[in-house]
Amino acid sequence: MDFSRLINAIQLSPQSNTVKELLVLNEKTKEYGLVLTPNDVTTMITFRNKVLHDYARVELSNEVLKELIEVYAASPYMDPNHYVETLNDLQEIFYYLRNETEDKISDIKLIDQIMTFFNGPCAGSVELVRSEMEQMAENFRGDLIRGNSSFERDDKTWN
Repeated sequence: MDFSRLINAIQLSPQSNTVKELLVLNEKTKEYGLVLTPNDVTTMITFRNKVLHDYARVELSNEVLKELIEVYAASPYMDPNHYVETLNDLQEIFYYLRNETEDKISDIKLIDQIMTFFNGPCAGSVELVRSEMEQMAENFRGDLIRGNSSFERDDKTWN
């Protein structure tokens, strides 16, 4: 068994700290009518692991998924019927951007940028967010080549 499969097996155990930590977030999200079941969490972790594998990334913590759950729970566009599916799509967009921006933008900045489009001009449409983020990644790479990326700033100055 390779190392990544071992880590995945540990994370997917219903008794794992990962599952427990994500289920605790229900206390914060239930006020928005959003609640995850242990099966939902397992589905999201499995999806995350697939995305990480597809993008050749390694991530040992679940902080990004926790942040996505917490931040997007307050979105007026988060539908309880599509909660897990939307969070999975947002995870994929996030890790796509991590690769496309060569990890030069912090997690918080990326999540904030995705949220700005999700709650703003994209009105909760994940497909529109995906399109906007592809354009942002293209602009970022162009700026990087020219040496003037507006996204590479100290986190304290990010609004």
